[in-house]
Amino acid sequence: MSEPLEIACDESGSEGEKLVGGNSDVFTHAGVLMSAEAAAGCVAELRERAPTPATEYRAGHVLREKYRPALLWLLGPDGPVLGNVRVFLTDKPFYVVGKVAGLLQEDHAPRLGLDPRAEATAVTLYREGGRAFGAERWNAFLDAFNYLLRAKNGQGVTASAEETFRLVDELRGAGGAAGAFMEELWRARPRIAAFRERLLADPYVFPALDPLIPAIVSAVTHWGAGGPVTVVHDRQTTLTDERIAQLREILGGRMAGLRLVDSELDERVQIADVMAGVARKIALDELNGRAEPGLTALMRPYLDDSSIWGDERSRALLLPGGVTAR
Repeated sequence: MSEPLEIACDESGSEGEKLVGGNSDVFTHAGVLMSAEAAAGCVAELRERAPTPATEYRAGHVLREKYRPALLWLLGPDGPVLGNVRVFLTDKPFYVVGKVAGLLQEDHAPRLGLDPRAEATAVTLYREGGRAFGAERWNAFLDAFNYLLRAKNGQGVTASAEETFRLVDELRGAGGAAGAFMEELWRARPRIAAFRERLLADPYVFPALDPLIPAIVSAVTHWGAGGPVTVVHDRQTTLTDERIAQLREILGGRMAGLRLVDSELDERVQIADVMAGVARKIALDELNGRAEPGLTALMRPYLDDSSIWGDERSRALLLPGGVTAR
């Protein structure tokens, strides 16, 4: 039996289960299939083209404006990583919207990622929420449900279903599709409160809000199409022994194992960091309408069409081969 493929992974924009009001609205996760020798050669070339005294090469080094030629070389068709890197994008606020929309399913159960039956509702609410309720109240709604659906809220923050549904009550008279959604959500509050209690009783029950989990599943699914995959990942507090065991159960025989490493000691993980960071910068710029079309075009072949992305305009530019939302 042949040895499993070994992919190296890292992320950018991770804030755990905090998906609203954080440092970035975009999370990215890169999986890299390269030999240690090829990755070392790539990092060495980057150091020639975009020098830094840092012992670990990171995305910020190649994203400096003065090193734009190095970035174009890295992403370009003659660069060293095309075909060897896949990046999964997550639009964090849309992920929250999708999770909330999934709660309306009568048979809602813990689920990894988003419920495909709720995709159309999630896209509509994501598009219309700010217009229907105003940016301040819309963001307050997202923030409240972000905390309600988190397994661990941290920093002494608590959120009860009762407090959250006071806000839903205020919003359900807005009219239109967004107001109708709030009306449905209001009627579903007993079921949602029960789900919250279940989550508090077992913080490891899926769906975890941390986008790292579905991103790893997507990476293994992509690279493991022909057989099992071993994941080498930069150290992450989310990836406890319990989470890794759950991932192995979800993925069955497709994930042969997952081990955490110090990225400073593995150039493959450094390439994953660079590509995740570059993708996050480009995707965030595209989401906010300030992207450079040339960079978006260069990034596009690396992006996973199954990414969790709700904004239709930027999705058409970043992920033209994917469906509206996943």
